[in-house]
Amino acid sequence: MDTRIGFGWDSHAFKPGVPLRIGGLTLNHPEGLAGHSDGDVLLHAITDALLGAVAAGDIGSYFPPGDPRWKDADSAIFLNLALEELENAGYRIVNIDTTLVLAAPKIVPVAGEMRARVADLLGIDIDQISIKAKTPEGMNLDHVAQCHAIALVERVQEPDELKKMSAVIETQRQLEDVVEDLLSSVHGVPKKRVVVPVYDTEDIT
Repeated sequence: MDTRIGFGWDSHAFKPGVPLRIGGLTLNHPEGLAGHSDGDVLLHAITDALLGAVAAGDIGSYFPPGDPRWKDADSAIFLNLALEELENAGYRIVNIDTTLVLAAPKIVPVAGEMRARVADLLGIDIDQISIKAKTPEGMNLDHVAQCHAIALVERVQEPDELKKMSAVIETQRQLEDVVEDLLSSVHGVPKKRVVVPVYDTEDIT
């Protein structure tokens, strides 16, 4: 099976007066994350990981921060775009592993709900998504939230591809028949004979 790995990373500073959105959830916290969109650092990292897995650019290529259309936009929109690119490339998600790095709020109490929400957004099972959290001890980044994400994807053989293969085989047979007719009529090459048994093999006991 053809598999590929994508890596994503994102970072946003905390900002008062805006809601805190992480993993598609609104968390109870006095500050949110600054960003042109809703600042969802987790969904942004996952989006880049999926795009990177199929070499489809990054989130900024599709949603420039200066474009007013994406002001305060729900980051689920970005995730949907990545899923479309993944599907167009013929891949599907195997699993995603993420690590949030932030001093507060605590992620452990809401990790289960967050995993369920992200799994729902991605259309995968909850056991295919991992969300962990660490504190930035000694890094002087207490006012910043970061996220690292890795996505493993595998190639999918769609039914349409199988139909195309059947069509190629049928076309090849037709081509062979045409060539055989030309050889027979123009060059006198006898056609291949189909040997028919003189008895019914199914009657043999």
